[in-house]
Amino acid sequence: MKYIEEFRDAELAQGLSVAIKAEADPERTYRFMEFCGGHTHALARYGVEDLLPGNVRMIHGPGCPVCVLPVGKVDEAVALATQEDVILCTYADLMRVPGTKYESLIKARSKGADVRMVYSTMDALNIAQENPDREVVFFAIGFETTTPPTAVAIKQAQAMGLKNFSVYCNHVLTPAAMRAILGAHTPEGAPNVILDGFVGPAHVSAVIGTQPYEEFTDDYKKPVVIAGFEPLDVMQSILQLIRQTNEGRAQVENEYARAVTPSGNVKAQDLVAEVFELRDEFSWRGLGSVPLSALQIREEFAQFDAEKRFSVDVPEPKENKLCECGAILRGEKTPMDCTLFGTSCTPDNPMGACMVSSEGACAAHWTYGRFRSEAEAELEAAV
Repeated sequence: MKYIEEFRDAELAQGLSVAIKAEADPERTYRFMEFCGGHTHALARYGVEDLLPGNVRMIHGPGCPVCVLPVGKVDEAVALATQEDVILCTYADLMRVPGTKYESLIKARSKGADVRMVYSTMDALNIAQENPDREVVFFAIGFETTTPPTAVAIKQAQAMGLKNFSVYCNHVLTPAAMRAILGAHTPEGAPNVILDGFVGPAHVSAVIGTQPYEEFTDDYKKPVVIAGFEPLDVMQSILQLIRQTNEGRAQVENEYARAVTPSGNVKAQDLVAEVFELRDEFSWRGLGSVPLSALQIREEFAQFDAEKRFSVDVPEPKENKLCECGAILRGEKTPMDCTLFGTSCTPDNPMGACMVSSEGACAAHWTYGRFRSEAEAELEAAV
């Protein structure tokens, strides 16, 4: 298939591996964060890290929309779903994210709540049309990639005159999360995570373009290379980051030029700006409260804002103290640093959000089991 198989060529991958090893300075360590969970998945699935020299380290970032949603938001969604005459619609992975005391939307459904998995925002609109006597709430999450479809749904609901449709908006912004990671320091003033550059997200960049990343090259002096999701895309972006680091450069480079332009999708940006506005702050799993990092529905569309239409009262959310998902999202730890990984926490029984979504670092590491210890492999074989 064009633009797929060409970017999975084993011979070309070996050539890139040789080039990376030749250009990586053996006297230094390179630390690059792949922000997007899709890149984490690609690294694990295709064994890209096995083709890198030992001094080139890939650090997983917070780019999984299911993973960054804090426990409190899951608790609120469960509370919404259990209200009388409410149908709560959302995407599949989100239904399994554990909240306080491991409560999740799928468990709420098993207790009688009307929670429905949808494939698109249009599915939620159709459910609202089919159930005029019920309140249909779409639990919206995601980065800039999934925000335009939510805006389309709100505009469509307005055009259709739907009175029983609303959106619980939890859309977040990529540059704000990158800024939070770079700005996090220890009490002594040292960076929490030492990074030499970013593998920039693909789908997000197709919407917002390359320009928003210039602040990281200009203000933080960190190179950003936007990469596609295929193994050769990721390897080429790593080679470009190594070259920039060696030369002391910090620029935005676009490896994924076949899909990403400097200005991005202007039509989608305009649509989002029409329906949404910035929140003053938003709480992220692992990052805490981050200013100007998320969107809320504009007052002109308040009738479709579930936060304004419903009142939920939930106890103070509580994270699983043993789960290291937050530290993994910040790039401070790896899945193998978590005592739950591969033992009590598996995709069949996720203890944290990073094991739920296929884009989560823990799920990627488990799925392509090369990262599991011998003891964990033996445990699986025994089962």
